[in-house]
Amino acid sequence: MSDRGASNHSGVTDFILVGFRVGPELHLLLFLLFLLVYAMILLGNVGMMAIILTDPRLNTPLYFFLGNLSFIDLFYSSVIAPKAMSNFWTESKSISFAGCVAQFFLFALFIVAEGFLLAAMAYDRFIAICNPLLYSVHMSTRLCAQLVAGSYFCGCISSVLQTSMTFTLSFCASRAVDHFYCDSRPLQRLSCSDLFIHKIVSFSLAGIIILPTVIVIVVSYMYIVSTVLKIRSTEGRRKAFSTCSSHLGVVSVLYGAVFFMYLTPDRFPELSKLASLCYSLVTPMLNPLIYSLRNKDVKDALSKLLDKKKSIL
Repeated sequence: MSDRGASNHSGVTDFILVGFRVGPELHLLLFLLFLLVYAMILLGNVGMMAIILTDPRLNTPLYFFLGNLSFIDLFYSSVIAPKAMSNFWTESKSISFAGCVAQFFLFALFIVAEGFLLAAMAYDRFIAICNPLLYSVHMSTRLCAQLVAGSYFCGCISSVLQTSMTFTLSFCASRAVDHFYCDSRPLQRLSCSDLFIHKIVSFSLAGIIILPTVIVIVVSYMYIVSTVLKIRSTEGRRKAFSTCSSHLGVVSVLYGAVFFMYLTPDRFPELSKLASLCYSLVTPMLNPLIYSLRNKDVKDALSKLLDKKKSIL
């Protein structure tokens, strides 16, 4: 490790998560709001995984992807929410250097993996609608496993690069991170290093991550829309679009929040925090609701599971 890296590690032992700049009288309200959202995340995503694992009718590629989506949502929200809630009750609001690195690494890993997984789900819907007779051939168990493993692998590689770039900076301006978790932009503001190369590499990495996933999603839906419009019956078109509406809703919420956060100027940090809140906690809360309310198979499986529990009781 370089001398600059060594001095960086020895000079900073912890950070302070500033969180939301509100009066102490609102801390209880924010704590209860975070607690409610996190409880819904736990209930929704654990419930979704339980339904998919216990109902043999959901043993299909779509629900294999959906189960992994619920796992990712559950995991990366758990990286953020407990620490954010505990900070409402403590004066110091500190997080150790190692804790900040771990939080940054895990969140980056799973948020990138979710982007690639959503692209895989778009490809799955493209095959299901545009080539339904060959669906079981194209979307084999092996391919599905490879797509999911590839999503986690891309997330891991991206996270290693982002984490190593961020935490080899020299932090000498302050220890106060103007955010409710350790994120790249607020950490960059604390650095006295030359950020030009760092920002170029970060922008290039973001492009390598976002562009392929967005292209796969957009192209898949272009083919899907073209195919659906050729269906003559209104009922057929409605049924085809309904299989994609849940996925499209999840994609819109996640990418909308991400783009809003990164397009918000640095002079409006509170807006960035709201956007971060949307994709770090609100999106994982909404995903199981979107899929359960818009999906007949999930609703039927949930009804079957509840009826089974009633009969046991």
